[in-house]
Amino acid sequence: MVSFKKPDLDSFQERIHIATLFVTFCFLLLVTRLVWLQLVSHGKYALLAESNRIALVPAPANRGLLIDRNGIVIGRNYSALTLDVNAEEVKGNVDQLINELSEIIDISPRDRRNFKRSLEDSRNMGTFPLRSMLNEAETARFMANRYRFPGVEIRARSFREYPYNELASHLIGYIGRVSQKDKERMQTEIEGAKSNDPEALQASFLPGIQYVGKIGLEQSYESVLRGVPGYDQVEITAGGKPVRTLSSSPSVPGKNVVLSVDIKLQYLVEQLYGNFRGAFVAIEPETGDILAFVSKPNFNPNDFVEGIDSVTWKELNESPQKPLYNRPLKGIYPPGSTYKPFMALAALELQKRTPSQTISDPGYFEFGNHTFRDDKKGGHGIVDMQKSIVDSCDTYYYLLARDMGVNMMHDFMKPFGFGQITGIDLQGESRGVLPSTEWKKNTFKKPEQQKWYEGETISLGIGQGYNAFTILQLAHGMANIANNGIVMKPHLVKAIEDPFTRNRVLTTPKESYRIDLKPENIEFIKKAMVEVNVSGTSTAAFKGAGYVAGGKTGTAQVFSLNSKEYKHSSTAEFLRDHALYIAFAPADKPTIVIAMVVENAGFGAQYAAPIARRALDYYIEGKWPKEIPEWKRAP
Repeated sequence: MVSFKKPDLDSFQERIHIATLFVTFCFLLLVTRLVWLQLVSHGKYALLAESNRIALVPAPANRGLLIDRNGIVIGRNYSALTLDVNAEEVKGNVDQLINELSEIIDISPRDRRNFKRSLEDSRNMGTFPLRSMLNEAETARFMANRYRFPGVEIRARSFREYPYNELASHLIGYIGRVSQKDKERMQTEIEGAKSNDPEALQASFLPGIQYVGKIGLEQSYESVLRGVPGYDQVEITAGGKPVRTLSSSPSVPGKNVVLSVDIKLQYLVEQLYGNFRGAFVAIEPETGDILAFVSKPNFNPNDFVEGIDSVTWKELNESPQKPLYNRPLKGIYPPGSTYKPFMALAALELQKRTPSQTISDPGYFEFGNHTFRDDKKGGHGIVDMQKSIVDSCDTYYYLLARDMGVNMMHDFMKPFGFGQITGIDLQGESRGVLPSTEWKKNTFKKPEQQKWYEGETISLGIGQGYNAFTILQLAHGMANIANNGIVMKPHLVKAIEDPFTRNRVLTTPKESYRIDLKPENIEFIKKAMVEVNVSGTSTAAFKGAGYVAGGKTGTAQVFSLNSKEYKHSSTAEFLRDHALYIAFAPADKPTIVIAMVVENAGFGAQYAAPIARRALDYYIEGKWPKEIPEWKRAP
C-alpha cells in the first residue's frame, strides 16, 4: 500500500483545485459564447445563414429617355443580341471556355475583363454578357456550334444609344459600366436600406445596377433615369447551384427626363461653329430654361457606353482641341467688351455717371507710368454713356473703373452671378474669378502678391485683368438684365415624366431673388445695346433682321501684349484673341438671351455676332440658313 506524506497530499489537492477551476472557467467561456451566439447574435447569424441559402439574381431596369423640349428623343434604349454565359452552369475553366468561344466570335481583352469582374462581383451567380452587339454572321456561327457550349446562349438585351452621336454630347453626357468608385458612392444607398424592407432593398440592389451616368445629365439625373432594379430570390445549394425560385420582384423602368433644350437650335449652332472651338449658351430669361448649351469641339458619347477603346481615348484625351472639355460649364474667359453694359448699369445705379455725362477720349488713358490704350487710334472724341456702349470706347471704362474701385465693382456684379456658382443641374461647374481685394489676399501666398494695386483696377473696366467668367455666367448675367432684375436659376431639365402615365412634374424653379434695379436704368442699357446692332459694332451682322435685338460684341486678349501691336495673322493660333458676343431678342420682351465665345477667332463682330444672328433668325422667325444641312430626325 502506497502512503503519501502530508506535503505531497496538499500539493496534489492544490493541483486538483487548479485543474477544477480551469475546467470550470473553460466551461463558463463555452456557455457564455453559446448564449452570445444563440441569443444575442441570433438575428445577425440567421441573416448570414439565410443569405448563404438564398441568392438574389439581378434584373436591371430600363433606363429613362432623354427628350428635348419639343418631344425629340436624344437618349434612348435599343435591343441588341449579346453572348451570355450562365455562371452556375459553366463547368471547368472559364478562361478555357472564353478561348474556345473566341475561335468563332471575336472577344476582346476588354470583354474578358468586364466579364470576369461581373463574375467576381456576383459570387458566380446569374447570367452575364461576354460579348455585346453580335452581328448576323457571329450569331449564325455560334448557333451552329451551340451544342459545344452548355450554359452559353444568345439573348436580346437593352443598350443605351444616343441617336445624334456627337450632338449635345457635353450636356447629355454618357453612361458606362459601374466602376469600383461608383459602387463606393452608391454604397450609402445600400446602408440606408433595411434588410426587412423589400422595397428599400430593391431600390438599393447594387448588383442590379450595371450601368451608371458618368458625366452630364446622365450623371446628374442618375437616380431618376436608372429606375429600380428587379431581382429573383433563388434557393441555392452549398455549392451555389440553384434549386428553385422563391419569389420575383420585377424591375421598374426609370423616368423620362424632359430637357429645356431645343435640339434643333443646338444642332444649328454646332454646325455654325464649324471647326472653331468655343462655347454658346442660350437662355429663356423669364424661366431660366437653357435653350442651347454648346461646347465645341465635342465627342461621340456612344463610344463610352460599353467602354471606350484605348486608341480613341488617347486621341480624345491628348488632342490640343480638348473635345472632352465642357467649355460652357468649366471654361473661364475674360469677358472683354461684353462687360461694358454691366459696367454702365453699375455706374447708373451707383450714381457714378449719368447718361448725358461725357468724357473726351484721346485714344488712351494714362495711370501712373502705364498707358492704357483704346482700340481706336486717335480716340472716339466726345463720348457719353450710350456712345461708350455703341462704339465700345475703352477709355470711358478705364476712367469708370478707376472711379468705382475693385470692391465696388465686385459687390455690384456678384448678384448677377459673376464669379458665382449658378446652380445649373450639371456637376463640375467652375466658379470663375470676380476679383476683389479680399479675393487677392485669399488667392496669393506672398505678401507682395496679396496687395491690390490701383493699376490693376483699370483693365477690369473693359472685362480684362483678373476678370474670368464662364459663358454660362455671362448668359445668366445678361438674362438677369433682360428679365428686369428677376433672377431665375439656369437649368437644362424642364420636367420629369412618368413613362406609363406620361404625367410630368415641372422642375422649373421659382425666382431665386431680385436685384434692386431702377427700371429707367435697365431700359437705357437695353436701348443702347439695341443701337449696337443698328449703328454700332455689330451693324453688319444684324442688317435686315426682321426683329429688334440688343447686343454687344467683345474681343478678349488671351495673353499680355506688353505694349506690342497685336497682329492676328502672325500670332500663334492658341494665343489669338477670343471673339465674344451677348444678345437678347426681341427687344421689347426678350424670349432668348445669348452669350458666346469663339476661341482664338479674333473680333467678336466678325466671328461671333454672325453666328448669333443666324441662331436668333431660327429661334424667333423659324429661318434656316441655306449653308447649313437641314435638320433630320433620327429614325
